[in-house]
Amino acid sequence: MPFDFDAPVERRGTWSLRWDRYPGDVIALWVADTDFRAPPAVRAALAARLEHGVFGYTVAPAELREAICERMLRLYRWRIEPDWLVFLPGVVPGLHLAARHLLGAGEHALLPVPLYHHFRRALERAPRPFTEVPLVLSGGRWVFDEVRLAAARRRETRLLFLCNPQNPGGTIFTRAELERLAEFALAHDLVICSDEIHCELLLDPKPHVPIASLAPEVSRRTVTLASPNKAFNIAGVGCAWAVIEDERLRRAFRADEHATVHDPSLFGYAAALAALREGDDWLAAQLDYLRANRDLVEREIATMPGLSMAHVEATFLAWIDCSGLGAADPHAHFLARGVALSPGAQFGAPQFVRLNFGTQRARLAQALSRMRG
Repeated sequence: MPFDFDAPVERRGTWSLRWDRYPGDVIALWVADTDFRAPPAVRAALAARLEHGVFGYTVAPAELREAICERMLRLYRWRIEPDWLVFLPGVVPGLHLAARHLLGAGEHALLPVPLYHHFRRALERAPRPFTEVPLVLSGGRWVFDEVRLAAARRRETRLLFLCNPQNPGGTIFTRAELERLAEFALAHDLVICSDEIHCELLLDPKPHVPIASLAPEVSRRTVTLASPNKAFNIAGVGCAWAVIEDERLRRAFRADEHATVHDPSLFGYAAALAALREGDDWLAAQLDYLRANRDLVEREIATMPGLSMAHVEATFLAWIDCSGLGAADPHAHFLARGVALSPGAQFGAPQFVRLNFGTQRARLAQALSRMRG
């Protein structure tokens, strides 16, 4: 079945966080949702629930638990059990739960940066002490600086945050890289909290490896956060989950359940189940489209004076180094040209910007032309 990702979709005036923030003719390529309509199967499932007409309190459907377990086994050869799943309205609440309940007061976390800003925000609001450990650019990929990571560990370090695939850098970490990271966690008795929300947005022919799938002893100390929200563009209906084998960690993670953290909505459950059951053809077509968008961005950025970027292996996000531009505020520089990007300062790197290329190609080409000036 063909899917038309070039079809323009007007999102202004729809309460869109991304498009309604900037008035006028600004092309908004910042917040990480796409401008593509969700898969037909998802829209049909939501329409069916709407037609039913009763939107009462809802439990997590057993069918969804089974679909998640089946998908993890099929895609990653990772065998999980239905009762390991803790459902959440989104991955961001999971980051906050990890900071508050997997760390005691005074216990310390390690934060590889640049990194999606909600990791840091979760630790700041808990509050819990943490150390930022810069990733390094090696062979065109953002990877761990293992020497600096080891040096940053303290006696009171208990939690290691991971983002795989990496946001904003776009790296798919290899099995060997993850094995060394897991060995580090095992050697120092660290819990790993791994955000793997972009795991199905792989643009290069490399496998995603859930770090918890490496070995039973790694699984027992890992909280894996996942969701179909990014891959199937359903963040507005919201459904996510944590995979937690260890009962003690799972109990700690659920401390705020029905207190400060609520369940996904009925529509979130319905959309997630339809996406996992019937969305694969749409997802494959979207990935083909995103690869072409990624290639366009990389070609154009390579020809713009003062800009550079690493190759994007996964996600629909380009992490652009503007340090050669001579602009004190790269975000403001491009906003003045009519393109709204995510400021790198959010991720701990003020001389960078993040560009969301999950949009129609004609609009993306127009934005790149404005950036060139």
